[in-house]
Amino acid sequence: MRTLLLHFAFATMALGPVGSLSAKGEAESVRMGCGHMTFDTVPGWGLDSGGKSLLGPTHGGVVVDNAGNVYTSAIKGVVVFSANGKLARSYVGEEYSNIHDMEIRDEGGVEYIYGARNNDREGIKFRASDGKIVLRLGFPENSKLDGTKFNPTAITVAPNGDIVLADGYASDRIFKYDKNGSYLMHFGEKGNGLKQFNTAHGMTLDTRYDPPRLLICDRNHKPKGRLLHYSLEGEFIEVVVTGLGMPTSASVQGDYVSVPDLHGRLIILDKTNTIVAVLGHNPDRKKGRSYRIEQKDWVEGIFSGTHGSYWDRDGNLYVQDWNVSGRIMKLIRVR
Repeated sequence: MRTLLLHFAFATMALGPVGSLSAKGEAESVRMGCGHMTFDTVPGWGLDSGGKSLLGPTHGGVVVDNAGNVYTSAIKGVVVFSANGKLARSYVGEEYSNIHDMEIRDEGGVEYIYGARNNDREGIKFRASDGKIVLRLGFPENSKLDGTKFNPTAITVAPNGDIVLADGYASDRIFKYDKNGSYLMHFGEKGNGLKQFNTAHGMTLDTRYDPPRLLICDRNHKPKGRLLHYSLEGEFIEVVVTGLGMPTSASVQGDYVSVPDLHGRLIILDKTNTIVAVLGHNPDRKKGRSYRIEQKDWVEGIFSGTHGSYWDRDGNLYVQDWNVSGRIMKLIRVR
């Protein structure tokens, strides 16, 4: 188990004053991170021609398809951008609202998005190309548990197609279904013990290991947030790292994991689970972990309620804030 103090790990390099403006009044790119995990922001990425967010309130995730299109979930539904930040299409309305976390998976040449809908009490699976919903995962009554409160926050998929859904805003149990949606088993319980969860908020398949493991973000664990490894059979393996703020989700590419922290920063871990970079750190504790930072108050290179992230094939990062105006940012990897 590794305990780390984030304020000692923080490193940011700016191309000028953070949030500075050009002569035309436009935000300038900001450089952040360190070493081989250095990134430049892309000012205005994902905004409309008038410079306004297209998303509306965000409390969701991000995924990228094989063609480089970027899918991000907002309260209203899923909005799809091209890699250059132009609106491609959207899936909005009751069937797509409140997707709190997403995963994308290529299944026989067809890409599907899996979503955990916290306020709508279900997991869903839909085709990325046209939004067709092909599977819904409700509370598994045959688990013989009390399903009065069921608010899924995270979803991931095992190599064999089994689906894992975390009930992070309610029971803190983690449910496993087969690829057809039939209930298989569950594990976990609420608490602050070693093998308990206090808001199992985020989860992904940790492909840095063979066989892959579940990487779970235990956001509100006391005294500090932490990441955990469990086997796909629900067996506790280890505490990966503790001493975090409020880790919300995780995305793996190669040997690296990006972990948004609701306090307003994004942490990158290497294969040894050592923090190698901290991006977008918000030094203002009142603005870190804050939902109500309106677009007029956004600062280039500074995050607020960091909630979702995803890597593209070139190692660039897309980061979403939990935000009243709807904020998503592109960070280009500096080579």
